Amino acid sequence: MQVTEVRVFPVNEEKLKAYVTITFDDSFVVRDLKVINGNSGLFVAMPSKKRKDGTFKDTAHPLNNETRQMIEAKVLAEYEKELAKQAEGAAGANAQAGA
Repeated sequence: MQVTEVRVFPVNEEKLKAYVTITFDDSFVVRDLKVINGNSGLFVAMPSKKRKDGTFKDTAHPLNNETRQMIEAKVLAEYEKELAKQAEGAAGANAQAGA
């Protein structure tokens, strides 16, 4: 199983940095992954649902660490690319405003 598409939707919050949608093998989509800025840096949280007792339960998650690491690596790489794109766009807009 391969991740064939990663779509990143950045948000400007202290801990939550982006929502992410991933596609596996061009045939299965998982929405609402999150890029979180935790105590040890960025990590990817799987989609979850809040239970009546206030705890959260994953609605979809990898069954082994190898798959989790593969998903996290691809998601964080795309997140970094999206940040770089936004920075380029902001720099270009600032340059045009100063011209």
